[in-house]
Amino acid sequence: MCAIKDDAPSSELSLYEQLLAGNRAFVKETLEKDPLYFETLAKGQKPPVLWIGCADSRVPANQITHTKPGEVFVHRNIANMVVHSDMNMLSVLDYAVNILEVQHVIVCGHYGCGGVIAALGNVENGIVDNWLRHIKDVYRLHAVELDAITDEKQKADRLVELNVIENVNNLTATSIVQKAWKNGKNLHVHGWVYTLNTGFIKDLKVSFSNNSNVDAVFKIK
Repeated sequence: MCAIKDDAPSSELSLYEQLLAGNRAFVKETLEKDPLYFETLAKGQKPPVLWIGCADSRVPANQITHTKPGEVFVHRNIANMVVHSDMNMLSVLDYAVNILEVQHVIVCGHYGCGGVIAALGNVENGIVDNWLRHIKDVYRLHAVELDAITDEKQKADRLVELNVIENVNNLTATSIVQKAWKNGKNLHVHGWVYTLNTGFIKDLKVSFSNNSNVDAVFKIK
């Protein structure tokens, strides 16, 4: 089988081959700008931010915040959920807070989120419906407000915001965040929403730096 040159037209490459060729182009361009880039990157990471975002391919944390690799620790799942039984998310959170000692944890949703839109419907989607139940619970908590919105897009956008707010609350209630605050760590939790058609991030102004506003039942004293 003939090897495909890196400079071959993209039309001649399969998608799989394009990814590998893209990697080689990335390495070449990066080293031309900074010959020590990868050597420096390999020495370790100390990011000040943990990003809990949606798995949607249009919302890459580093690109939309104009940050470099090594500056943001990232966890992504469908609809940027913080679920208390999700050991994957909890493991990432524990490592970020207690080992990397991040200073900020950001829950970032996005308008037009497929998970949120699916949760608004009554169509069977398969196993993902069990995950979407958490978003339906958010709807249940805010049904009076959401049921009053007649425009479906506006309703979905508001549920995106409320989903972020509720997951920020879920985050502050975790034992990991509670213990961090109890031990005096400088840790801040925030909620954002990204707008796909403008590129701008909306700060929902739901930030916490201690447990003073957390429901008493979740507080660790």
